[in-house]
Amino acid sequence: MAEIVNLRRARKAKARVNAEADANANRVQFGRTKAERQLTKAEKEAAERKLDGHKRNDDIDE
Repeated sequence: MAEIVNLRRARKAKARVNAEADANANRVQFGRTKAERQLTKAEKEAAERKLDGHKRNDDIDE
């Protein structure tokens, strides 16, 4: 005799497996470690400071 399968549970289980696979793909594509995010932020701030340091002040009367 065949095993009885609850179709609602089987459908939800399949959806969970698909959602987990999508989540893993997104982690690989978009995920970065905390150290990587901090490094990027520090580099961005350093670049902004360097740019601000090279700005001219034309409003000073000489």
